[in-house]
Amino acid sequence: MELNSLFEKSARKLVHASAAITRSLMGEIDWNQRLIGIKGARGVGKTTLMLQRLQQQDLPPNKALYASCDNIWFSSNTLVDLAETFMKQGGHTLFLDEVHKYPNWAQELKNIYDDLPELRVVFTGSSLLEILNARADLSRRAISYTMQGLSFREYLALESGAQFPAITLNQLLKNHHELASDITKQIRPLEHFQAYLEHGYFPFYRESIQLYSSRLDEVLSMMLHIELPLLRNLESSYIHKIKQLLQIIAESAPFIPNISKLSERIGINRNTLISYLLYLHEAGLTRNLFKDVKGITRLQKPDKIYLDNPNFYFSLNLSPPNIGHVRECFFLNQLGYRHQIEFITDGDFLVSRKWQFELGGKSKSAKQLQKAPNGFVVADDLEIGHQNRIPLWLFGFLY
Repeated sequence: MELNSLFEKSARKLVHASAAITRSLMGEIDWNQRLIGIKGARGVGKTTLMLQRLQQQDLPPNKALYASCDNIWFSSNTLVDLAETFMKQGGHTLFLDEVHKYPNWAQELKNIYDDLPELRVVFTGSSLLEILNARADLSRRAISYTMQGLSFREYLALESGAQFPAITLNQLLKNHHELASDITKQIRPLEHFQAYLEHGYFPFYRESIQLYSSRLDEVLSMMLHIELPLLRNLESSYIHKIKQLLQIIAESAPFIPNISKLSERIGINRNTLISYLLYLHEAGLTRNLFKDVKGITRLQKPDKIYLDNPNFYFSLNLSPPNIGHVRECFFLNQLGYRHQIEFITDGDFLVSRKWQFELGGKSKSAKQLQKAPNGFVVADDLEIGHQNRIPLWLFGFLY
């Protein structure tokens, strides 16, 4: 079987792969595993991460191969065909991009894992990808990782070259004054923060800030028109209504859904609407908050809904978005990557069932947190905090 065209395209991709920044996920993945899955929303940088890893391995050209699963080559060949031929020709590591575009991907990856034990496979897919596919039983085989867009820390590294290590939430809460003092000796975070909120989440902003909003629209459109119908059987007749729903969330966040009224307004029955709210969250378009995550079911409505990241608010709003909504979205996005967040009435957020946070501007009071033993005020427009007052931007250093 002829693999020359795939090797040529792989080599071409490598030449143009960005080396501007290595994402923090690179050091967290156990690259020694035989089957590694990386899932995440479109545009967050999965392909770049994969190509950077291919470059790092420094293997001879015939030992490592990148292939996108929407390549026309797969119209007459299978993943198993590729893996078997590649290994017979001396292949060591196969990088498969966007496996969700290939039918029966889970079963074939299982076969490759079981039948070709000498071959290592790294694959990427949509946020909606079921890595732990019950039918193919990948749960015992694939090690799964989730990737999201740039953290504020990673954005600063791209914009200024300033390199800072990621910090844990425990470190941040105990030592935020010292951490912020050290960082502000090297860079003024607030000088860059607004730009990050507007256009810094997706790495492709570096290609053209002027075209960033259009690219975001393309990302949203691809998720709604291709990924949701393909992976969640979203009916095409509902896509316009889902766009309406996103617009409503963007303009009124934090959005507290009244399912009956919303169902009537956009013409979708109650259970279907709740399912779609779940799909939007899984796809990385929204963030759904519940008062008690332990007791939730698939047909339970969220208590609050935000867009997934601050950039979406600037893209989907016809007028400048409410800054309070944007700051809450930023906090949710950066902490939600590694921590469980719940909606509470005494404050804004409960994190890991331990810490309570109240968000606001520089002069925000701690009145709502008086009875909270682990309560913190997170303040925007604050460079360095004091006691239980922490600058909002510092939460962008958690990954």
